[in-house]
Amino acid sequence: MRVTPDLSTARWRKSSYSDGQQGGECIEVVDGFPNRIPVRDSKNATGPVLMLGWTAWQPFIKCVKDGSL
Repeated sequence: MRVTPDLSTARWRKSSYSDGQQGGECIEVVDGFPNRIPVRDSKNATGPVLMLGWTAWQPFIKCVKDGSL
């Protein structure tokens, strides 16, 4: 069974992979989760959160950067 961590008090930070442009691709992440990276859209802080494994992180960032997501 997979357990979703409680992120209600998480300290989100803007990913260094975000483009930093107004209205651009901006994602936020939370540090400190072993083997997982919580990710959300910075423009929708109450929206869904993706829980990415380390092996999915680089392909995800590539898709964000090239606009294929």
